[in-house]
Amino acid sequence: MSDYKKTLNLPQTAFPMKANLAQREPETLKKWEAMNACGIMVEASGSKGSYILHDGPPYANGHIHMGTALNKILKDIIVKSRNMAGYTSRYVPGWDCHGLPIEHKVEQELKEKKKTLPAHVVRKLCREYASKWIDVQRKEFKRLGVLGNWEDPYMSMKPAYEAATADELANFVATGGVVRSKKPIYWCCSCHTALAEAEVEYYDHTSPSVYVRFPLSDEGLKKVFAAADPSRAYVVIWTTTPWTLPDNMGVCLHPEFTYVLVEAAGSQYILAEELLESCAAAFGWSDYTILDRAPGAKLEGLKARHPFYDRDSLVILGQHVTLEAGTGCVHTAPGHGREDYDVGLKYGLEVYSPMDDAGRFLPSVEFFAGLNVFEANPKVIEKLEEVGALLQKSKIKHSYPHCWRCKEPVIFRATTQWFISMEKNDLRGRALKAIDDEVRWIPAWGRERIHNMVEFRPDWCISRQRQWGVPIMALLCEDCGEAWNDPAWMHEMAARFANHPTGCDYWYEAELKDIVPEGLACPHCGGNHWKRETDILDVWFDSGTSFAAVLEKRPELGFPADLYLEGSDQHRGWFHSSLLVSEGTRNCAPYRSVLTHGYVVDGDGRKMSKSIGNVIAPQELIEKFGAEIVRLWVSSVEYREDIRISDEILGRLVDAYRRIRNTCRFILGNLNDISAQDLLPLDKLEPLDRFALDVAGRVHERVQQAYMDFDFHKVYHTLHNYCVTDLSSVYLDILKDRLYASAPASEERRSAQTALWHILCLLLRDMAPVLSFTAEEIFSHLPESLRGPEPTVFALPALEAAPYLFDEGTRDDWNVLLAVRGAVTKAIEPMRREGIIGHSLDTRITLFVADELRQRLEGLHTDLRAVCIVSQLQLEALDRAPQAAYQDEEIAGLAIGVEKARGEKCERCWIYSTDLGTDPEHPALCPRCTAVIKGMES
Repeated sequence: MSDYKKTLNLPQTAFPMKANLAQREPETLKKWEAMNACGIMVEASGSKGSYILHDGPPYANGHIHMGTALNKILKDIIVKSRNMAGYTSRYVPGWDCHGLPIEHKVEQELKEKKKTLPAHVVRKLCREYASKWIDVQRKEFKRLGVLGNWEDPYMSMKPAYEAATADELANFVATGGVVRSKKPIYWCCSCHTALAEAEVEYYDHTSPSVYVRFPLSDEGLKKVFAAADPSRAYVVIWTTTPWTLPDNMGVCLHPEFTYVLVEAAGSQYILAEELLESCAAAFGWSDYTILDRAPGAKLEGLKARHPFYDRDSLVILGQHVTLEAGTGCVHTAPGHGREDYDVGLKYGLEVYSPMDDAGRFLPSVEFFAGLNVFEANPKVIEKLEEVGALLQKSKIKHSYPHCWRCKEPVIFRATTQWFISMEKNDLRGRALKAIDDEVRWIPAWGRERIHNMVEFRPDWCISRQRQWGVPIMALLCEDCGEAWNDPAWMHEMAARFANHPTGCDYWYEAELKDIVPEGLACPHCGGNHWKRETDILDVWFDSGTSFAAVLEKRPELGFPADLYLEGSDQHRGWFHSSLLVSEGTRNCAPYRSVLTHGYVVDGDGRKMSKSIGNVIAPQELIEKFGAEIVRLWVSSVEYREDIRISDEILGRLVDAYRRIRNTCRFILGNLNDISAQDLLPLDKLEPLDRFALDVAGRVHERVQQAYMDFDFHKVYHTLHNYCVTDLSSVYLDILKDRLYASAPASEERRSAQTALWHILCLLLRDMAPVLSFTAEEIFSHLPESLRGPEPTVFALPALEAAPYLFDEGTRDDWNVLLAVRGAVTKAIEPMRREGIIGHSLDTRITLFVADELRQRLEGLHTDLRAVCIVSQLQLEALDRAPQAAYQDEEIAGLAIGVEKARGEKCERCWIYSTDLGTDPEHPALCPRCTAVIKGMES
C-alpha cells in the first residue's frame, strides 16, 4: 500500500495553534511601538474624512481597574474601526491630575508638616504623585493593546492646559456668568471643602426624626382663626436634621394647602389637614378637635417664636412644601438648605450658618458651641425636651448625601463661594436645548437623564477650599471683603500660567505686587489693601474645559468632538460640566454624540468590593488569559448595561477565541503555495466559492455597520458564528476534499484558495479593532507572495463588500441548497447511529425532488455530491420516492434516499468509487486521484 498522504496538499503554516497570548502580546507591543503603528494607521486612513473621539480623563491615582480597562478598550475599538473604515481618527489620551484625592494622599504622607509648608511646595508634591501614577497607568493601558499618542498625552496639570482652564473662567466672568455670594452648598466636614453635585453620592443613613412645636403667640393669629388662643398655640414642624434648629429663621407653609387649628392635649396646633391623622397617631392624640381651617396663604407674615432662643421665626410661604411626610410646615434655615435659602432670600431672612470648616458650632452659639453637627443632634433633642417643645422623636433610615471621596455624610452649609449662574445668559435653557436638539445620546435614555439633572440643578459652585488645582484668579479687598476679577487681567494671568514652568504655581509663587495692577483701588470702598484669593476651581471645571485645552489647541484634533464616551455616572460629571462650560463660552455643545457604558460587576451581578473580596484586576486577567481575551470580553457584552465578568465567562470566551483562531489558521495553512499571480478573477471562481464570498461580504457589511453603530456585541457574535458555522461547519468542511486532493495548481483548487484569500482579507479587517494582537499575528504570517506594502494590519485599506455580493434570487437558491444539505445530514444520522456507516462519505444519496426544486439545484451549476460530502448523489423525480424515503418537514418537494456507497473507498481521498483501479499502478485510487498522481509524477 502506497503512502498517499504525502501526496495530499495538507495545510502548512508557521502560525501556531496555541496562542500563548500572555507571552506573545508584549512582543507585538514592542513591534507596534518600534514601527509607530498608531501613526501608520492614521496616515493610511482619511479617504472618508475624519472622526474625533475625545478621551475623558481618568484620575491619576492608583492602578487601572476593570472599569477603566473596559473604557479604554471601547475607545480603542472605535478609533481602530474608524481608521480602518477610512476615517482619520487620532486618539489623544488624557489624565485628570488635580483634586482632593491626590492632595489627600500627599497630606497623609506629610501629616502635620503640611500645615507649615507653602502652597507651591505642597503642589510640587502633588504633581510628583500624579506623574508617578500617570506613568503606571500609561503602561497598563498600553498593555491592553490600546494605540494612541502615549508620548504626548494631555494632562490637566500641564501649563498649557491650566492656562486654557483659567482663560475659560475669564470668559465666563466676561459674560457676567460668575458670581461670588454666600449661599448653602454641599460641604464635607471631613475634607473641609465645598462639593459639587457630581461629588456627592447617596447611601442609606440613619438620622433622628423629630416633631417640634414652635410657639405662635402672634395676636394676628386670631384674624385667621377666630377660635385661636395665641397664648397656647403652636405651629408644628418635622425635621431629620435637629442640628439645623439653632439656625432656624422661619417656618414655611404652602400657600394653597389647607391648614387646620387643632385642639389637643390642652394646646392648639397648626398643621396641614391632610397630614393630621398620621401626626395625631405619632403624637398619641387619642382625642382632638378641628377648630378651624384656612389656606396657608392666610398665615403668611405671622411671627412664631424659636423653641429655645429668644427670637422670632417668621411664617412664610413656598411652593417646595409637600404633603409626602411631616406636617406641611417646614422648618426653614436659609444657611442650610437650597430651598430654604431661595425662599429666605425672598423674605429677607438672615443666611445664618455659625460653624467652622469642620462643621463645629462657633463659640457664639449658645448651648452647642464646639460641637460638630452630628454631636449636636442628641444635645438639640435634649434641649427640645427640656423646654417642652418636643412632640415626638424616633430614628429614620433614608437616602442621604455622602462625600464621594471620604464616604462621610455631608451637610448643607452657607459659605461665601464662587458660582456659575444657571440663569444668567440663559445657560440652563441653552444647555437643555443642546441636550434635546443637538446631541445624539447613546443609549437614548441618556438624554432624559442629563436633561433632568440640568433642568433642576442649582447654580454651579466652582470654588474649593484646597491647594491642588487651578486657582480662582481674583483679588479680595481687605478693607471691605469684596472681590475684584477683571476679565482682561484674568487673561493676562492665564498667559503667565502658560509661560511658567509649572503653570499656575505662578499664582502662589509670585509676589503680590506682581499680581495686583498698579494703583488698583477697590470699586466698592476705594481701598487699596489686597490679598489673593486662595480657593481653587472645582476639578469638574478643570476637566470640563478639556475641549478648549485639547480639541481646540491641538491641530490634529478639532471642535466639537464627534464622540464623548464614558461611564453612565458622567451624565452628572464630565458630560455635564463640559456641556455647561462649552455652552457658557461657545454657545454650543462640545460633542455631537455621547455614548455611555455601564459598570463592571462580578458573575453574580454584584458590585466589585474589597470587603466582599470579588475585585478582579485587569493585570490578573492579562497574566492568566492575555489582553486579547479581555478585549474579546469587552466586545462580547452589551456594555451599555452593567457588565458581568468572571473566570467562567472568560473561560467560555477562551473557547470562542480558540475557534476563531483555528479557523484563521486553517485558511492560512491552505494559502501556503499560492501567489498573487495565481489568484483567479471573481467571475472565474467555482459557483460554491462565489457563494462563500457572498456570505463573507454580507458578514463584512454587518460587522462594519455594527462598528459604526457601536454595537460591538454584534461584531463578536457575527464573527464567532461566521467562523464556527458558515466557515468551519459548512464551507471549509466542503472544501477540504478540493483543497487536499485536487492537483496543487488546478483551477478548482486555485478557485478555493482565491476565495479563502478574499475571506481572510475581510476577516482581518473585521477582527483587527477587537482582536488586535491576533489580527497582527495573522497578518505577519500571510504568505510573502500575497502581502501588500502595509507594515501593519491597521494600515490595510478599507474593502467594500459590493463586489462579492449576489442578487437576492441567487442567494435564495444557495440557501435552499444548504437546507437540502442539512436534510441529507439528518437522513444519514440513523445509519450512523446503528453503526452501518461511520462517515457521510460511506453513503450514496438519492434526492427525490419536485421539478421546481430540481431547477433551483441544477441552476447553481455546482457539485451537489461535494456540497453534501457524500460519495455518490443523484437526482430523481419526487414521484419515484419510496415510502421509506426521509422527508424533511421544512423543505417542500424533497425526499431523501440513503444507502451504503457503491464501489470501494479510494485510499487517497476516501470517496467511494465503482471505477477504482483503472490504472494498474494505482489500484486503490479513484480516477480523479489517479490523474492527480500521474500529473505530479510527470
